[in-house]
Amino acid sequence: MDFVIVIGLMYETRKNINELETQLNITLSSGETAWFRAEKNKLPFRLPEYYAGLIDPSDPGDPIRAQAIPNEKEFETILQELADPLGEDDFTPVEFLVHRYPSRALFLSTGTCAMYCRHCFRRNYTGEPQIPNEKQITKAAEYLRDHAEIKELLISGGDPLTLPHDTLNLILGIFRDCRPDIVFRICTRIPVVMPHMVTESLVQMLAGYRNRGMYVITQYNHPVELSPVSIKVVRRILDAGIPLLNQTVLLKGVNDDAVVLEKLMNGLVRGGIIPYYLFHPDMAEGTSHFRITLRKGLSIFAELRSRLSRLALPEYAVDIPGGGGKVSLSGDGIAEIIGNKYMLRNSDNQLFPYIDTGID
Repeated sequence: MDFVIVIGLMYETRKNINELETQLNITLSSGETAWFRAEKNKLPFRLPEYYAGLIDPSDPGDPIRAQAIPNEKEFETILQELADPLGEDDFTPVEFLVHRYPSRALFLSTGTCAMYCRHCFRRNYTGEPQIPNEKQITKAAEYLRDHAEIKELLISGGDPLTLPHDTLNLILGIFRDCRPDIVFRICTRIPVVMPHMVTESLVQMLAGYRNRGMYVITQYNHPVELSPVSIKVVRRILDAGIPLLNQTVLLKGVNDDAVVLEKLMNGLVRGGIIPYYLFHPDMAEGTSHFRITLRKGLSIFAELRSRLSRLALPEYAVDIPGGGGKVSLSGDGIAEIIGNKYMLRNSDNQLFPYIDTGID
């Protein structure tokens, strides 16, 4: 099996495990080695050279390594896990467009990422080179034109900033032509995992759409990711007049600690990024090893409340498996708790059962 390392802005294939270990300056664990040797359908492995450089090779439990290097635990699927944990297929009125909430929609611009995060919730889609053509983009844009209740469009995937600039510009242009008032959110990990891709020309292209609303949504999960290189490109985006917000995923063995999260949130604020959400991991297949209990998550969040200013405190939330939508765990989203069974209340005041499968 080949392994892909991103060198600069290019992809370079490594041929064997020994070569991979040499490149990363680590010794793979038995669980990591088992993943690479397994002949199974799985989320691909791709790792930028920059992000690999954040790994502490002396620490087998390094939080960057946990997000980037696959493990055979990904082959373990528990009963509650789903291939489509957010139920997006049930809310896809036209190809590549998800309309789950009345006021906003999501467009799947590509299946490609610079790095495939091992906790990815859209792993049934991500990893495939799926890029909508102009006809499909136009059809999605026409849907927005016919649904004036949609005020915001999330451009996601995969990672939209892996697209050629002309392709991304085409997507944004078609949507803005059909809906001149639409607000864009670009959902990306590029500033985190491969900041060199945030070029001046890319930022200026995005800034051309800011007059009607343009936001960049990042995913920083650990303070180590807030490197000087990453913050530099964040400043480039901010200086172009584009606000940044962050969605952190609460991950076992990565950031399930109030001290780590306090440092991360304060670091985000110093960098000019607004902490937006702290998400409990979704019920995606093969991700149970990243999931702590809601009880522990609530305990961590309670400690964060006492440590952080309101500016630095994100909203703690979970997505109800199967398409029930987001539930605020820092508000009134929990209606009842009986053991590991929760009754959760979404924004439409509907109640849904949630079985907590996490491990403390």
